[in-house]
Amino acid sequence: MKEQAVVHNTFVIEKSYEQAPERVFAAFSDPALKRRWYGDGERHNVEKFGMDFRTGGAESLYYRMGDDTPFPGVLLTNDGSYLDIVPGSRIIMESVMAIGGKRISASLSTFEFLAKGSGTTMIFTHQGAFLEGSGGPEMREAGWQKLFAKLAAELAR
Repeated sequence: MKEQAVVHNTFVIEKSYEQAPERVFAAFSDPALKRRWYGDGERHNVEKFGMDFRTGGAESLYYRMGDDTPFPGVLLTNDGSYLDIVPGSRIIMESVMAIGGKRISASLSTFEFLAKGSGTTMIFTHQGAFLEGSGGPEMREAGWQKLFAKLAAELAR
C-alpha cells in the first residue's frame, strides 16, 4: 500500500485595517457579516453556511463551484470548530476541507486583533496539513489573501 503524501506548512499574513479591533472582530463573529466576505462569491453558490460562534461551537461552509472554475459543479466543504475565543482579541479554530467528498486538508487558524492607533493590525497564522488534490499551501495562502481583501471591502461599507 502506498503511503499518502502530506505537505505540512505554516504561513502568516499580517493586515492593517482602519477600523477598531472590535469592528474587525465583529466581521468574524457576526454570521451575516462573515457570510458576506467569507462565504459569498462570484464563482460559486453557497449551499450551507452556519456558525455557532462560541468556544466549542461549529462553523460550516458548503458551496458548489461555478461553471468558470476548474471543478464546475463540484461541492467544496469546510467544517470546523472554534477552539478559543477572546472577544475583540483572538480566535483560534480548526477546520477540515474536502472537494467532491475527498478530504484535501486539515488546518489550525489563529486570528489576532491588535489595536494600532485607531485601527487594527490583524495577524493570521495558518498551520496546515495538505493532502492530495489540495493545491498546496501556496493556493491556500492566495485564497486567504483574496478573502482578506473582501474583508477590507466589507469593513469599508
